[in-house]
Amino acid sequence: MTKPCTILGIDPGTNLLGFGVVRVGRSGKPEFEDMGVLDIRKEKDPYAKLARISEFVGGLCESYHPDCMAIESPFLDKNAQVIFKLGRAQGAAMVAAAAHGVEITEYAPRKAKIAICGNGSASKEQVSTMVQKTLGIKIEAEHLDATDALAIAMCHYYQLSSPLTSAGKGDSWAKFIKENPDRVK
Repeated sequence: MTKPCTILGIDPGTNLLGFGVVRVGRSGKPEFEDMGVLDIRKEKDPYAKLARISEFVGGLCESYHPDCMAIESPFLDKNAQVIFKLGRAQGAAMVAAAAHGVEITEYAPRKAKIAICGNGSASKEQVSTMVQKTLGIKIEAEHLDATDALAIAMCHYYQLSSPLTSAGKGDSWAKFIKENPDRVK
């Protein structure tokens, strides 16, 4: 069982930055807390955008006191300049979280899609549908960047709650079986 914690998910971008907050209670189950988008498309100065991202993520850390931040890592598409811009946005968010003592973990977009949908090529709409079903919430179509951030947070939750991923942290299948005899047949 996952210990109680708050996970901040970030889908970084230099025009739209999505965020999602998931709380894990004593039951070990994830619960939706909040989500939204920072829209900085009107800001033309790229360095001012980075300052806004840092300030915004810092504010999220002050508001929700996350234990950890899961952030989508940039990926190379057709234009190498895009990965540099996304990397800067990601870095601004990471520095803000680190300044608040928040543990940071990166996930590739494909890994989050596999964790949520079972398909690394899932569309944003498919990810949104699965996040809604998993968390029992309704999300409007214009919030796809925020649902991506929730998916990143849920991916981190699944990593925390899996006995396979905790094996390197002093846990093992033997410990899992001992603690969960009712789950083994």
